Amino acid sequence: MEEIINKVANSALEVFDLEDYYPKGHRVQIDISQWLLEGFLLKEKDFREHLKNHDWSQYQDQYVAVHCSTDAIIPAWALILVAVQLAPYAKKVVNGTIEDLDGSLYEEILPTIDYSAYKNKPVIVKGCSRKPVPMRAYILATTYLQPFARSIMYGEACSAVPLYKESKK
Repeated sequence: MEEIINKVANSALEVFDLEDYYPKGHRVQIDISQWLLEGFLLKEKDFREHLKNHDWSQYQDQYVAVHCSTDAIIPAWALILVAVQLAPYAKKVVNGTIEDLDGSLYEEILPTIDYSAYKNKPVIVKGCSRKPVPMRAYILATTYLQPFARSIMYGEACSAVPLYKESKK
């Protein structure tokens, strides 16, 4: 019987795994509709009272996404006021969903990576993740890798989809 050779392990293929850069920390989403009259109408006095009585310390060292789950028209100052309350406690506050929050975290992290290790190499951006890596992180990572990599694929080594190949000069 012939020995099975792992050609992927022996190749020059480099794997870029966004999970390696996933920031540790608890993520939470605050829905401000809970502080609106019937979930839709913002009455400033009542809204401010709800914020005053809310326990903001529960968000200590957490990543927080602030959003409104209803179709209420929210003035900008209301979201900013929530962010002001969170600022002393939260690691980061964004307007949007948890996916928006994760995207924002990756937007901070990905520009700080040294991509020179991928110079002139075929790179696969690992696609299957156990953590909730947002699509915008994949797009951003690919744009940072492109000036360095000889080629970029997406997925797993056994079933990668080609995305980019350096043009021959």
